[in-house]
Amino acid sequence: MAGLWALSLRLKGVGFIDAVWPLALAGVAAATFFLTAGDPVRKGLLLWLVAVWALPQAWRRLAPAARAEADARYAAVAAAAAAGRRGWSAGRAGLVLFFLPQAVLAWLTSLPVQLGQVEYSPAVGWVGWTGAVLAVAGIGLEGVGSLRAVRRPSADPSAFRGLRRWLRRPEFLGDLAVWWGLFLIAAETGPGRASIVGPIFLTFALAHWAKTENPRR
Repeated sequence: MAGLWALSLRLKGVGFIDAVWPLALAGVAAATFFLTAGDPVRKGLLLWLVAVWALPQAWRRLAPAARAEADARYAAVAAAAAAGRRGWSAGRAGLVLFFLPQAVLAWLTSLPVQLGQVEYSPAVGWVGWTGAVLAVAGIGLEGVGSLRAVRRPSADPSAFRGLRRWLRRPEFLGDLAVWWGLFLIAAETGPGRASIVGPIFLTFALAHWAKTENPRR
């Protein structure tokens, strides 16, 4: 993240960090894949599912319109933080508010694809395959939600609450399905069961921190 922060100073914008998020999760899964000696089928499922989820998201978030919107959003937050804290530059605000938290939260969210690759046994069973199906369904939902957002950019999901809000943001449901599915794949192992912290955190974040409810978050 330090290198990406330095890049943001050269680019004078941090909007690309939205694309870094899914790529960071996939990168953690890939690094774990090569560093562990767990069950190869489970490792393959975890790696390829998170990669198929992450790459389209990153591609969409690197689009010029998405980058411009993200740059403006993050710049407003950084400027407000710098103004409220004497001696803070926009660069320091970006490091403290965006890049360092991003690293910690990416590590936390990706726990299923880390801990799920550690143990060799047991083999993937019905719980794991159920998780794989759930993750595939989530990838499809996320794609539908992203396509809908492109076709109807003026829609205001913050006008809805509860179940209606989630149904109008299928990409939220998709992300949850993917990461709870990945947890189920991991949960057949002892270390993998401990990774439940990851999907619980993501559920909380999407419910309370999603930018559609409060852009300053």
